[in-house]
Amino acid sequence: MLFLVFVFGPCEPLIPLVMFPAARGSVVDVVIVASVFGVVTVGTMLAVVMASYFGLKRVPVRRVGRFAHALAGLTIFLSGSAIVFLGL
Repeated sequence: MLFLVFVFGPCEPLIPLVMFPAARGSVVDVVIVASVFGVVTVGTMLAVVMASYFGLKRVPVRRVGRFAHALAGLTIFLSGSAIVFLGL
């Protein structure tokens, strides 16, 4: 889910939404658009993290716990590989 948020790039639709009020010279509208975007972005990230946290609390991970560092390294490696080789 977190990967999809970054792939779809929420900032691209924001550019015209901010540029239009800025071109009209409306600072208040720019602040409103940026504030709504910030609140929605932070809210979405909090919802994803909370859903992951409470979802993972239900999964028995006692046996996997000793491999936590290796799994974290593998995740970082796979993310970097996807960026380098898939152009993400």
